[in-house]
Amino acid sequence: MQYRRDKSGSDISILGYGCMRFTKKGTSIDMPKAEKEILEAVENGVNYFDTAYIYPGSEAALGEIVERNNLRSRIKIATKLPQYLIKNEKSIGKYFDEQLSRLRTDYIDYYLMHMLTDLAAWEKLCNIGIREWIDAKKKSGEIKNIGFSFHGNTENFLEILEAYDWDFCQIQYNYVDENTQAGRKGLERAYEKGIPVIIMEPLRGGKLVSMLPDSAKKIIHDYNPSKTPAYWAFGWLYNQPAVTCVLSGMNSVEMIRENCRVADEVFPDSFSGSDMAMIEKVKDEIKKKTKVGCTGCGYCMPCPKGIDIPTAFRCYNNMYTENKRSGRWEYVQCIGMNKNYADIRKCVSCGKCIKHCPQSINIPEELKKAQKELIPLPYRIVIKVMRMVKFR
Repeated sequence: MQYRRDKSGSDISILGYGCMRFTKKGTSIDMPKAEKEILEAVENGVNYFDTAYIYPGSEAALGEIVERNNLRSRIKIATKLPQYLIKNEKSIGKYFDEQLSRLRTDYIDYYLMHMLTDLAAWEKLCNIGIREWIDAKKKSGEIKNIGFSFHGNTENFLEILEAYDWDFCQIQYNYVDENTQAGRKGLERAYEKGIPVIIMEPLRGGKLVSMLPDSAKKIIHDYNPSKTPAYWAFGWLYNQPAVTCVLSGMNSVEMIRENCRVADEVFPDSFSGSDMAMIEKVKDEIKKKTKVGCTGCGYCMPCPKGIDIPTAFRCYNNMYTENKRSGRWEYVQCIGMNKNYADIRKCVSCGKCIKHCPQSINIPEELKKAQKELIPLPYRIVIKVMRMVKFR
């Protein structure tokens, strides 16, 4: 495992464990499976574990596993303050204390202001005393490093980056999002300032692996049959010295071993010109096929009308990255068989989802487009019949 340094000189594994997507068993996290996977990651050198207050059950699961296996001294825990829920300084402490309790620890290695989108969000926190609160927590040792996770445009990222003496930051970045969100410009500015950058969505919600267009998969296979799409997506990031750690929502032992292998093999500036040219060709194929730039992060949820927005967009995109029949059938299976199914035609364009979308997608407008293609009359009939049989 390769390691890169934070501002204090501490080593961070270049591959981090994203704890948002632990496997579920029913409505709860499958704890035996999650424990096995976390232990596998630790044994392979992963020491950075990322969670958040709003990831259902994630903090508590991580805390229980870490305590039971006496891992605390071997790993670094990153979690996030739900700044969008904060009303006053007292509520900051309330959430933080709850997180310490969930995680069964008395300190957080890397604490982030979750999902800052613009400078105004940070200034609002400053007005209720967040700077003083951070100073006190760092002085007491309850917080080792303070940072922020970002969703927005490059200009807003640069403003937030300059607004405080941050210890680190976290951005969405991959070869498709090279020039969106914080982008390469934001990444390199942080690097210039000596601020470590943690990467989320390296596979863009899986789209750079399992949901690549067939034409893109062929380009990758023809270039080097022994290397997977995941290798190139992670490698593209590891190749950049400005990248400190890349988060992966790993949920199988095989995936962990493969990702750790890549983290051992790709070093900064090791990609050749032909490697980069191949990735540019893959990007071109993706751009031709993708309809909606949704990563499936779920920040748009819950919808007031009960619509499963990420699933609708995933299936809509699959109609074009795979084929129309498979995308529509996936929607029938995922949504039509759900007891709480809400037809995407129920969207009333309230706009609540737009406010929370990290990709700034006009969700109601895109849902209208998806509805026309995703559930034509024959598929609506299929859904109706299936529901009559299952829920009669």
